[in-house]
This record gives sequence, structure tokens and C-alpha cells, in this order.
Amino acid sequence: MAESSARAAGKALVVVESPAKAKTIEQYLGKGFTVRASMGHVRDLPKKELGVDLEEDLFQPKYVALRSKSKVVKGLKQAASEAETVYLATDPDREGEAIAWHVATVLGGGDPAGNKRFRRMSFNEITRSAVTRSLEETGSIDWKKVEAQQARRVLDRLVGYQVSPLLWKALYRGLSAGRVQSVALRLISEREAEIEAFEPEEYWTLEALFETRVEGEPATYGATLHEVGGREIEIGDRSEAEELLEGVREQTYRITSVEKKQRRRNPPPAFITSTLQQEAARKLGFSAKKTMTVAQQLYEGVDVPGEGSVGMITYMRTDSVRVAGSALQAARKRILAEYGEEYLPEKPRYYRGRKGAQDAHEAIRPTSLDRSPEKAGRYLGRDQARLYELIWNRFLAHQMLPAEYEGTTVLTGGGQYTFKSTGSVLTFPGYLAVYQEGTDDGEEDERDLPAGLAEGLDATLEELEGEQHFTRPPSRYTEASLVKELESDGIGRPSTYAQIISVLLDRKYVERDRKSLLPTDLGRQVNDLLVDLFPDIFQVEFTAEMEEELDKIESGQDDYRSVMAAFYEPFKKDLDEAQTRVKEIKKELQEETGEVCEECGRPMVIKWGRRGRFMACSGFPECKNTRPLPEDEPEQVEVDAECPECGAPMVVKSGRYGRFLACSRYPECKGTRPFLVGVDCPECGKPLAEKRSRKGRTFYGCTGYPECEFATWDPPVDRRCPTCDYPILVEKTTKKDGHHWFCPRCKSVLEPEPESEQDPDPDPDPDPDTP
Repeated sequence: MAESSARAAGKALVVVESPAKAKTIEQYLGKGFTVRASMGHVRDLPKKELGVDLEEDLFQPKYVALRSKSKVVKGLKQAASEAETVYLATDPDREGEAIAWHVATVLGGGDPAGNKRFRRMSFNEITRSAVTRSLEETGSIDWKKVEAQQARRVLDRLVGYQVSPLLWKALYRGLSAGRVQSVALRLISEREAEIEAFEPEEYWTLEALFETRVEGEPATYGATLHEVGGREIEIGDRSEAEELLEGVREQTYRITSVEKKQRRRNPPPAFITSTLQQEAARKLGFSAKKTMTVAQQLYEGVDVPGEGSVGMITYMRTDSVRVAGSALQAARKRILAEYGEEYLPEKPRYYRGRKGAQDAHEAIRPTSLDRSPEKAGRYLGRDQARLYELIWNRFLAHQMLPAEYEGTTVLTGGGQYTFKSTGSVLTFPGYLAVYQEGTDDGEEDERDLPAGLAEGLDATLEELEGEQHFTRPPSRYTEASLVKELESDGIGRPSTYAQIISVLLDRKYVERDRKSLLPTDLGRQVNDLLVDLFPDIFQVEFTAEMEEELDKIESGQDDYRSVMAAFYEPFKKDLDEAQTRVKEIKKELQEETGEVCEECGRPMVIKWGRRGRFMACSGFPECKNTRPLPEDEPEQVEVDAECPECGAPMVVKSGRYGRFLACSRYPECKGTRPFLVGVDCPECGKPLAEKRSRKGRTFYGCTGYPECEFATWDPPVDRRCPTCDYPILVEKTTKKDGHHWFCPRCKSVLEPEPESEQDPDPDPDPDPDTP
């Protein structure tokens, strides 16, 4: 009865993904609206099982409620019970549509045919006009979009959960494979292989400096030998260059040709997701992940004085260069006011999107041109302001006139030798007055040529030099160039580029070297395995075709189950064959070392583990002896402590559970001691030792364990607390208090004592148990 009366009152619930978005939208709606955040997905496939029916109901996913969202769902259900209408205002893409469907399902309205109580709101920008207009143009959940997203999720699950265990068997447990990420890893690995196999070739150029006279005044210009006897010249080595140098010096020269051409350079279109990530990487040094995080903040809304929370840009996950007519007119008005008629085309400029683009949303642009970067900089964070200015400038520039250049080519001849000079002069900046695109490798600077050069002028050879060069290998991928390659190959979609790169970095398959992306040894080994075991699945063409199939599901040209079946048939074939080969491959990966196990005498081999390659006994599991590779062995630091077994000096070593002391006579003597930190346990008085948790994190625990379970994550300090007299303090570093000492009992924060005061009278004969 209470629920019926509440609904009769006409209340409405609006569900979005995030609190920031909820805050912005809430101020645009009336008192009858309650806005809540789902905090992303509320359901997903189960973590501990495949969660996809491969036998009876083919490819039907089994969704489960996320335990981490139980409180969120409870709040949504309570709010929905008091609402007559539930508006689903999640992002306007496949992922957002799937989130909306999952929310509707847990709230009791997930019928794909539509439930009139649940309405889908969709807007490309978070502004008052866009939000209120979307209330009048609501629809139902687009089931085709949901199925397309479901297909992506299930495909990734099938690959991840069925291929990853093969990597565990071949290398070590915990590795994972991804349907799309593994193809990106293949691109990076194969590029690195190309670079390593590249053999540079020598070549030479002859560079000259000529002087002529223009209207009686001397003028100099540089040129490169271009032709000999009317044919373009390629100089292969020093002897050939020296022979040409002799002939060139003997000639007299004159300018034989001066050709001038007008060139136009058109502005690029407004940003789409991939181009925004590329330019932010080149110009701002942002990773793809950071770009999307900052763009999401600008889209969801920032606090603007006098206006409240305002969405600053349109939706940032898009592959469309289309721009709304009202935005085009606003851009033209701004250009006219700031730059004048000479920068404004007669008509708005329109751009054609790339083939295969979904074109579901506008290009990325500011929501209002009244908020200039100068004004916005007052209330935006540093990164937000920089990215907003980039988006603003690109959007304004794309509606301006082209830049104009006067290109000049000068040929200077003497005998059979012809030198060439090219240069250009910017005669009208056009859109370059606002914005210039960045490049991955930089552009070659053209020569500065003096004005007045004309055919027939005599030229004197002032300087001549042969320069040695070598051909260069292809460049390593940067985040910008990798995104460009993925987009060009049709791999992934706007919402996936940042995640693809983040996963490769997080898994330690790829690492950054300044801006470049390099495959790690582990990444290359994983790539080689996947390409060997699954030649059909982890290839660029196949992955691009699957993206097209997902698009067909969304457009209704194909259906979910037929697409899944077409994928799974060749995948299952490769999977079955891989299962039979994995043991054989594991043996192939175990390199012989020529050394024998000191415990059982069997050969030692090289294996892979979580911390890289190591040496292990080939008799595993009967013999579990392991040791680091010789090149990975840390330098052994001798300490003032005696081995408890033989009395020899001890050295510091690192093992699975952290640092420890080992006998310097190992393997003859296998005596060990804990790595003590010189502080006694505050509970039982026994020494504290440095240890490592199962996840690799260092902590400090009592050597009396398990009788005494005292442990601390923070380094202990041998000082009593002056407040409560607790036997030890610990070292901490926080943003609030900086580096300080902290009492675990009374929580006092203390200034660390200077090193010179910590031990004013050091013991000349320290305890041998203390390193």
C-alpha cells in the first residue's frame, strides 16, 4: 500500500554510474527526482567459474550479483520502491546500455522487450538542456546493444578462463591471456623482433653551402646533391662519396630552376577517442588511461562558481567526427569574434568519418564556448585544464580556414651535378593560429631560403661536406602510435584502448622506456606461446573481424549465438590441440644449464616463476631445490655474524620470504638465521625479523612465531614512546604528517631524531646476532 501511494505521487528515480555524474544531473532536475549512482555494473560473470553454458543453452551467460555492490543495490531497490518511474541514465554506449539492463534486472524490470516503468535516458553531454530534453525523448533499453556488449564480455571470458590455465601449465600459475590485449602484445613483440633483426645500411649525402647575390647583396643557402648526369644519386659508402666530392669541387655553379607552389594544409577534425589519446600522449605526456580518467571528470561535471556542477565536454568515448549544428554555429561565431572574417570559411566545415565507425555520438567538444580555457582554468585542476584547452583548441581550429604555404624548390647545377634545396614559408596561418597537431617522431625541418633567388643567378660553392648516415629500424610503439595502429587495424573500440594498454602494463607483459612500450621477457614468452598454440585466434585479422561481428550484433545484422558459435568452433579446435601439446612445450621451455643440483645431483634447468626466470632441479617435485640465475644473484654482503652450524661468516641473501642470513660456505654448509632488525618484540622480548608476506609485501614479525604473533607493516624503531612508554615506535610517511615516528599503542606522532642522536655511544662490540 505504501509503495502504491508513493508511486502515485509521481516520484522518479534516475540511475547513473557515478556519484560525480549524479551530483551534476541532480541539480538539473526538479524536486520529484531522486538521483542515485550504481557505481558501475551491479552484476557480472562469477569469478570462480566460467559462467557460460557451453552445452545445453549455448553461450548463455550466468550473471551473479556483485557482493561489493550489495549496499548499493539495497539502496537502489529502496529508492525504486518509492518511485513511479525509473530512468536509466547510464553512458550512451554499449557498456552503458549493459549497465542499464543489469540495473533494471535487479530492480525487477529487465525484460528486453521493455517495461514502461523503466525508461532509458540518453544524452551526449551533461548540460541542463541536454538532460531535460532527454527526459522528453526517453526510450526502452536497446537489447541489441546489450547483446553486443554481452558478446564481448563472454568472448573475453572464454579466452581468459580457458587459455590462461595453459599458460599456468607451461610457465607458472597466475598468468592470464586476453582476447584483444594479447593481439596488442603481439604487435609490440613483433615490432621489437623487427628492431632486433634490423641491420643498418650505410649511406652518404653531400651537403653544400652556396653563396649568390640578390640585388647586389650576398645571400647564402644550403643544398643537397640530388642528381648526377640527370639521374637521382644514392651514395653507398665513403669511397663513393670522396670520389664525388672531388668532381663537385671542380665545377662552377648557377641556379638552374626556382619553382614556387602554393600549398594548403587543412585542419584536422574535432577529437574522437583515439585521436584525443594520441594527442594527449604527444603534447601532454598523458597515458591513455590518464587521458580517459581526466576526460571522464570533465564530462561528468566540475564545480563552476555561480553555476554549480557543470559537464565541460561531450561524451569522450566516440568514433564519430560529426558535430551538432548548434555547436558548429557557436564555433563560427567565436572565430569571427576572436580572429576575424579572414579566418572563417564561407560555410561550416564537415568531415567524413572512417569506414566502420559506429557514429553513435558526436565528436569530443566543449559543451559551451562561453567557457574559454582562460576562464575554466580558474576552477579546473591542472590536468583538467590542460586537457580541456587541448579539446577546446582542436574544436575551434577544425572550423577555421586552411593554413597556406609558399613552397620553394631551388635547383643549382654545375657540370653533371645538380643540388636541390626545398623550403617553405607560411603565408597565412589559418587554423594554425589556434592549433597544430603533434607528431610521434617529429617532422624534418625544411631549409630557410633567402628571398629573391631566381633562375640564372651565379652561385659560388662556399662549403662542401660528405655526411655519413645509417638507415634506422622501425620505431617502437608509444601509447599514441599503438592506439593509432589498433584503430587502423580495427582492433578494439574507443572504450577499450586505454584498458588494453593498462592491462599489458599491469601484467608486466610490457614496460615503459620513456615514451616507448617494450615487451618484457615474460611478455615475449607469453606472446610466443599464444601465437604457437592459437594461430587462428591471436591474429590481427581475426580480432578485427570479431569487432565487425560485434557491430553487426548491435545493428541487428547478426545475432548473438551465431556470432559466438562462429568464434568458438575454431577456438575449441585450437584449445583441444593446445591441451595435448602443453606438456611438451613446457619441457622445451626448460633450458639446460650444465649445472647439477647440490641436493640430489640431477641436472638443474631454467624455469619461469612470478619473479622471472630461476634455476630449479629437474627432479621436481621429488626435489624442490631452486636458486637464482647467476646473473640475478645479488651481491653478497657479509655481516658481523657467525653461522650457527660451522662458525663461518654469514652473508645477506634474498629468498621467497624476504632477506635472511646464510652461511658464506653454502652449499657446503646450509646454516641460516633470520634477518634481524635490531629491535626486540614489544610483546615477548624476542628479536624482530624482516619477513615477506605471500603477496610479496615486506613486514616485521617476532622470531618467536607462532607462540608470539606480533607483526607490523612499518619498520620498527628501538625507542620507547615518551607518552605511554610502549617499548617500540614505527616509521611512517603520510601526506598529512610527512616522515615521522608513530606509537602503535597511543597513536602519538613524533618527530624522528637525527641519526647522530639516535646512537650517541655506539657499542664497539655489537651483538653478533644483530646484522
